[in-house]
Amino acid sequence: MKLGMIGLVLAATLFSAGARAEELKGEISLSGAWALYPMVVKWAEEFKKLHPGVKIDIAAGGAGKGMADALSKVVDLGMVSREINSAEVAKGAWVLSVTKDAVVPVISEENPFKAQLLARGITKDAFKGIWLTEKTNDWSQLAGGGKGADIHAYTRSDACGAAQTWAAYLGVKAQEDLQGVGVYGDPGLAEAVRKDPLGIGYNNVNYAFDAKTKRAVAGIMVAPIDIDGNGKLDPAENFYANRDSLVQAIAEGKYPSPPARELYLVASGKPDKPVTLEFLRWALTDGQKFVPETGYINLPDAKLKQELGKLSK
Repeated sequence: MKLGMIGLVLAATLFSAGARAEELKGEISLSGAWALYPMVVKWAEEFKKLHPGVKIDIAAGGAGKGMADALSKVVDLGMVSREINSAEVAKGAWVLSVTKDAVVPVISEENPFKAQLLARGITKDAFKGIWLTEKTNDWSQLAGGGKGADIHAYTRSDACGAAQTWAAYLGVKAQEDLQGVGVYGDPGLAEAVRKDPLGIGYNNVNYAFDAKTKRAVAGIMVAPIDIDGNGKLDPAENFYANRDSLVQAIAEGKYPSPPARELYLVASGKPDKPVTLEFLRWALTDGQKFVPETGYINLPDAKLKQELGKLSK
């Protein structure tokens, strides 16, 4: 009897040692888009609970930095929040779509025309007038009258997916086409608008809404888009009360695309580190359950299956 117990204990010990030896270990480094940063941080936290031997370093700095770092192999994966161009593919960019979000226009909560803007919304043509032609330069033009006040437009100074996506929505090719005071990063742009009652800018969804309350970040508010251009915000266009309602509108295609868009993880060629491949596989499968709670939109099942296929090729 004692010999039998000793054998079982020895077998269990050997099995435990073998399991530890096979435990996933290694390091993964990522840099890039502010848009994808909160999602990747959440994925990293949950993945490390399953694999405590894995170290994951994440740095935000804009989609341009993510792409450059990935192609030069400074990091394992670049976070990119804009469409990948053919020149980047030619340089060896291997691209994996992982989730979806959107860019939204933002104004100060202290904007003196707030009530009129909430009732009327802002048309795409008006946005073009603000950031492209500067023909829309007074808040009274958007409010339908009242005492005039200059519009202060803000844009991003760093190469980023949010600016590229906002430019695409307005019908131009590059973020350099956008006029306005340049500000670095998503948090910086939100802060600039918060401090300026006459300011207007644009942010990724997760920098316009508070992660805990799911309401607009204190001091700013999303400027609603008059999608059909009829001069008023119809009930079907009014989905900005909280993050969940906007995310649902994006998922259902009610919010325009762009500025809704897919988000990507990019590498210089298909990753060959087992730890990186396992992280990507997990993010596209079990990790998808954390997408809605983090303020993002799940990709359709067919799209997820397609992206998973890239890991097996």
